[in-house]
Amino acid sequence: MLETGQRIGPTRTTGALDDWHSIMQAAGVLEGYGAKYGEVAKDNAIVWILRDKSNRPSVPSSIESARSNARLARTALTHEAWEAVNSCWMAVCDAMARRVGERELPRIIGLIRQHSALVRGSAHGRMLKNDIYDFFRTGTLMERADNTARILDVTYYVILPSAMAVGSSLDNVQWHTILRSVGSEDAYRLTYGTSVKPSNIASLSILDPRVPRSRRFCMSKLQDNFNYLSLDYGQELDCQVMAQALGQILTDRHIQIIFEYDLHEYIQAFLTGLASLGRQIEIDHRFHA
Repeated sequence: MLETGQRIGPTRTTGALDDWHSIMQAAGVLEGYGAKYGEVAKDNAIVWILRDKSNRPSVPSSIESARSNARLARTALTHEAWEAVNSCWMAVCDAMARRVGERELPRIIGLIRQHSALVRGSAHGRMLKNDIYDFFRTGTLMERADNTARILDVTYYVILPSAMAVGSSLDNVQWHTILRSVGSEDAYRLTYGTSVKPSNIASLSILDPRVPRSRRFCMSKLQDNFNYLSLDYGQELDCQVMAQALGQILTDRHIQIIFEYDLHEYIQAFLTGLASLGRQIEIDHRFHA
């Protein structure tokens, strides 16, 4: 989301603060920002999203929670997975020890992505593929699906200045920003060539089962993990049924049908369903306090 805001900013002649307002709204952190900082300012927005520990979804808060959980479950992790989590925490603590300027932001985002990838890779390549691994993957897939949907939403329906911009060069720049933000530039080029079309980008990000961050890929693999858990525990729980139902929403429809339905409403319905699924997982598997 930070990268989206930074990349879209130079394409806009007006409304830059509205962009950051919209990004925080899409990320679900606007209310907390307002309580602490008041009016929206770009530098404060970057600090709030990136490194302010009073913002629970901020990077340090998230990684500290991950490290705390990993330490509690230390014996269930491989040595490599724990070392990757711990190294990620140390690198982020060092990077966040001082205020991050806008020029440094791409380097810091790259650092976070690199260490996060090391954690995922160490778990994927080394962990026993049991229920512990399935829960690990479930969290990853839900976060991916959620964030890809939010980036789509903020770019097309919140940041676009007016309906008149749809199909314009500005519109195309913002859609290209989506590809860069979700790491799908090469996948798009291999699938559609160099011509950037909003419908193709949306189709790639929502419906393509080959793209690791697409909604369809995430929901398909999520259902696989629930099926594995069902075999482990010998029962089908409500969260598994919910995941199957959520995965079927407009899955087999052409992207044009989704646009006609209203892409924003489609994404909001999906995010609401994903949040409900998360709560049901907590109940079914007794993760709630």
